[in-house]
Amino acid sequence: LPIALGVLAASGQIPAEALGRYEFIGELALSGELRPVKGVLPVALAARQAGRALLVPDGNAAEAALVEGVEVIPARHLLQVCAHLGGVERIAPAVPPPAAEDEKGPDLADVRGQQHAKRALEVAAAGGHNLLMIGPPGTGKSMLAERMAGILPPMTEQEALETAAVLSVSNQGFDASLWRRRPVRSPHHTASGVALVGGGGNPRPGEISLSHSGILFLDELPEFDRKVLEVLREPLESGTITISRAANQAEFPARFQLVAAMNPCPCGYLGDEEGRCRCTPDQIHRYRGRISGPLLDRIDMHVEVTRLLPSELRGPPPEEVEGSAEVRQRVTRARTLQLERAGCPNARLAGRDLDRHCALSAEGEKLLERAVSQLGLSVRAYHRILRVARTIADLEGSRSIAAPHLSEAIAYR
Repeated sequence: LPIALGVLAASGQIPAEALGRYEFIGELALSGELRPVKGVLPVALAARQAGRALLVPDGNAAEAALVEGVEVIPARHLLQVCAHLGGVERIAPAVPPPAAEDEKGPDLADVRGQQHAKRALEVAAAGGHNLLMIGPPGTGKSMLAERMAGILPPMTEQEALETAAVLSVSNQGFDASLWRRRPVRSPHHTASGVALVGGGGNPRPGEISLSHSGILFLDELPEFDRKVLEVLREPLESGTITISRAANQAEFPARFQLVAAMNPCPCGYLGDEEGRCRCTPDQIHRYRGRISGPLLDRIDMHVEVTRLLPSELRGPPPEEVEGSAEVRQRVTRARTLQLERAGCPNARLAGRDLDRHCALSAEGEKLLERAVSQLGLSVRAYHRILRVARTIADLEGSRSIAAPHLSEAIAYR
């Protein structure tokens, strides 16, 4: 489309001065029809920054109109574009699609028992912390992970735009009906490193970028290839991933929240009261050794999900149990407090902000020093405990981190 308009302007068939206030994107068919293309949302953001209107194929209008502050002109045919630029028949600007209603997903009330794991889920959601659940098969690890998205706070405008822009340039494209919905990605454990981080001759985002501002759920964590898991280390710290090729280089956002689940041993029944585990110490060591120490160190919270007693399975009906809506309210209040205080979730506090907002009393400092010494924790783990403790204090509405908040955060290591 831009090439065709340049030719028409150079030959005097449309006024060249009319092109000055527009940016154009679209594929032109031999019949003159305009076909939709990928990557329109980033173009709309650039057009807004440049202070220009954007003319797009009608199939891309809903996506481009999601960006506030830019005039989006939808067109179906080249003749229609020429008539608009010549002032013969103006095209009405596109209007943003109506906001999609929140889908009612799986509810936390459906999970019987597991109060400790539910509490960990709430803390992780409030502060944006990474979470690892360890337990035997059938204890509800995957069930809990599926309900994580339902308690996360609403997306900010910036988060929604970044997430939609990544989807827009991906192979799957962006669906306007998913606007402001946090992405949840759960790749199979046979996924390759390229599938996770992205790649290709023309670099495309992978799973970690497609889960930006959302959840990346890795079930059966030790079953992933160790080299594949190691590629997570850098984006877990930086929030971005850079893909370099001989011809070009691309950087994609990757500020995802990692939620992982694993069994305690190859058979899954280590520590079972009935003694069903038959794994040797060497087998257990090799199994757990598939996950490197540096990767585990980057996961803020480690939670044990134990097997329920039959009496716990016959608990109260779901309507009498606290559901996702109530938990989400507390999570949203805590996240709003964090954004007002530091401009980011607690999981991303660093440097002076970490020192300022996670100050401890003398009693708290002694408690944390003792825990670090006895558990052999790293400096990274020390800081992650402080961030989790700050989140727990926010959920309680406390301005300072008290000893109970710190004790709970240490227990998650």
